[in-house]
Amino acid sequence: MTPSENKKHILVVDDELSMREFLEVMLTREGYTVSCAESGNRAVSMIKKTNYNLIICDIRLGDITGLDVLKEAKKHNHNIVVILISAYATTETAVDAMNEGAYDYVPKPFDNTELKQTIANALDLKSLEREKEIIDEDLKKNLHFGKIVGNSPAMMQVYDMIRQVSKTKTSVLITGESGTGKELIAQSIHEQSDRNTSPFVVVNCGGIPESLMESELFGHKKGSFTGAIHDKQGLFESAHQGTVFLDEIGELSPTLQVKLLRAVQQKIFRAVGGTEDISVDIRIISATNKHLEKEVIAGNFREDLFYRLNVIEIKLPPLKDRKNDLRAIAQYFLEKYSKEMGKEITKISSYAVDLLNKYDFPGNIRELENLIERSVALSSTNIILPESLSLSVHKRRWIEGVKGDRFDLDDVAKGVSLDEILEKIEQAYLTKALECTGENKNKASDLLNISLRSLRYRLAKLSIEKEE
Repeated sequence: MTPSENKKHILVVDDELSMREFLEVMLTREGYTVSCAESGNRAVSMIKKTNYNLIICDIRLGDITGLDVLKEAKKHNHNIVVILISAYATTETAVDAMNEGAYDYVPKPFDNTELKQTIANALDLKSLEREKEIIDEDLKKNLHFGKIVGNSPAMMQVYDMIRQVSKTKTSVLITGESGTGKELIAQSIHEQSDRNTSPFVVVNCGGIPESLMESELFGHKKGSFTGAIHDKQGLFESAHQGTVFLDEIGELSPTLQVKLLRAVQQKIFRAVGGTEDISVDIRIISATNKHLEKEVIAGNFREDLFYRLNVIEIKLPPLKDRKNDLRAIAQYFLEKYSKEMGKEITKISSYAVDLLNKYDFPGNIRELENLIERSVALSSTNIILPESLSLSVHKRRWIEGVKGDRFDLDDVAKGVSLDEILEKIEQAYLTKALECTGENKNKASDLLNISLRSLRYRLAKLSIEKEE
């Protein structure tokens, strides 16, 4: 019977009748057309006569091996997708299979759901690769987003925003969690603008001491303070006709916010110790991982400056909300670091990708990049297998709080405020308990297993005003 043209045709190769029958029934129910071969030689003969979309082949057969079938299949059709399965899985065999062009290597006993997903992913491989080629071509021809990777709906909206704002002079505020790639977005806006031949100047507002920030931004005159032995041009002046990117804008002190406001409003400022105004033609793009609206309400950030910076806001989604992009991003970093380290690691196993998909990546793309770089550095094979990932190291570094708070244990080396961290956790739990009980303090104290007196004391201490 000729397979229907709209059905994918799968060849199952296994010398065990029970396994052939099981896979045939399971895959037929999934809507595939399934053929079976009881030996390697029989499979090779069938492959020469029929173009299959995918082959599932056991490693150990009665005559030739699954690797031999794989080689013959690739000779007949280099693009055919082959998944090898075995009850005798070893890393060496998996590497050999990948070297010969297998899509994946699945150990027996396998999880039915995971195998079906692997098959679906494999059958989508060609269309996904073509889709990525189209997106890459579009980015190169029209968007020039450089290192930005991903075509999830959330990122497509970001790309649309970049296209719209890049041709204007309007100030842009980029918001999002740490590690989501805010600087890349700012750079893309600059590269798409008519300022792209002029400087793109990055200012890390959280990385420059407050005592030096004014001089860094606006420059200084010789003798204006101890150590000022000559005139210095500020970053704003050096960015003339270009773009200034103010990263971590929420870290600026109130004093500097006042001085920055005039520069943003009028594009005029004075160097430290100077008596003359300096006028520049610059575009301001800023970024923050804070909720600046809340900072304004709390009195930590000037409202007038906020509205000057936040004319157009671009919100970057966290990596956990764009998991469809994870494989492409991981592959990008894999190719990048393989090239840098002189290695020939070309693929991430689909099971390794599944493992990545199950992790939330609180450090976002920056954490994923660090993980892939580490995996490439430590890998002794040309494929990233699940055991090649050091994901457990990353998981241990983070303590997940409540209300979205995350605390990075690595920050301890730089110094942290334990009281502040514990206060945030306590405040979140108290607030949640009151929400769950309709602001009833008696019930809230029961939920938290503390006395009513203790609850009242904690609420007063943290200035949480709730009425019973």
